[in-house]
Amino acid sequence: MNPAIYSIIHVFSLLVLTGYAFYAFAAPAECRKKVMIITGIASVLMLISGFGLLAKLQLGFPAWIIVKLVCWLGLSALAGIGFRKRDKAGLFMVIILALILAAVVTVYYGRNAL
Repeated sequence: MNPAIYSIIHVFSLLVLTGYAFYAFAAPAECRKKVMIITGIASVLMLISGFGLLAKLQLGFPAWIIVKLVCWLGLSALAGIGFRKRDKAGLFMVIILALILAAVVTVYYGRNAL
């Protein structure tokens, strides 16, 4: 498959996962199952497309991938925490933004530095 397809799936699933992670902090409790299904599917697609892209580009397993995996794991976990810890929603939303920023910075600068 074309690496551009992997990249599009990866970025799209990031957008879906981020949007629903924020939505989880405000959604009514009856939407919990739907939100968890969507964030789970987006999370798996993000992981598979990321490793597919890595394989297509034949980069091996560089150190900056570890940073991206930690950001992915944190974002996926916070999407599930949204329904349980609504009193700390502001803090968790800042953490989500920080994780996304770290992942994006790693893509553009980490490949050259690490």
